[in-house]
Amino acid sequence: MSGLTLVIGTRNYSSWSLRPWLLMRHLGIEFTEQVMHFDTDDFRREVPGLSPTGRVPVLLHGDLRVWESIAICEYASELAGGRGWPEDRAARAHARATAAEMHAGFAAMRSQCPMNVRARGRRVESTPELERDLRRIDLLWGGCRAAFGAGGAWLYGRYSVADAMYAPVALRLATYGLEVGAAATSYVATVLDDPLLAPWLEAARTENVVIPHEEVGLTA
Repeated sequence: MSGLTLVIGTRNYSSWSLRPWLLMRHLGIEFTEQVMHFDTDDFRREVPGLSPTGRVPVLLHGDLRVWESIAICEYASELAGGRGWPEDRAARAHARATAAEMHAGFAAMRSQCPMNVRARGRRVESTPELERDLRRIDLLWGGCRAAFGAGGAWLYGRYSVADAMYAPVALRLATYGLEVGAAATSYVATVLDDPLLAPWLEAARTENVVIPHEEVGLTA
């Protein structure tokens, strides 16, 4: 596969950019990445000409522009012959619902615990909304693994769009020390040990971009 360019944001903070980037690596799709750092003149000047929403990520494939992470993941799965989803129809339907839930939900976690790859030991105040999101993560991940995960270490056994969608959640749990149950904790370890994720993590750690309003949970 050639001619694909994935425009992404600052790796340390851009959870939405991570999702299609990681899936495409798992699917073995070759692409060029173009990094546009947030809160810069280059971003404000160039991204509106690449993405109809003026946001990243956006996948460029010839004249085609695909924006929104979940749509890029769907397109990448099609390019890979459907390998982004489980083969079993019931598992595939469940995985699509799981991925869509991440795209539309978990607002408290996303707002209170922004992705910050290089940070550890951060702490945020617990709220009922955040606790509700954590309980849902426990129930969701545990249910996926119990019902469909027998074939491997990922949510549906083999790596899927659902795993890509929840990778930033696993990183958030590590950054902020958020407590989840045994099944979810084991899955976080699987995500953090993923060798295909490692280049993103290393690049994020070496970025010199700091966005103050994203640096939450600092301890005194």
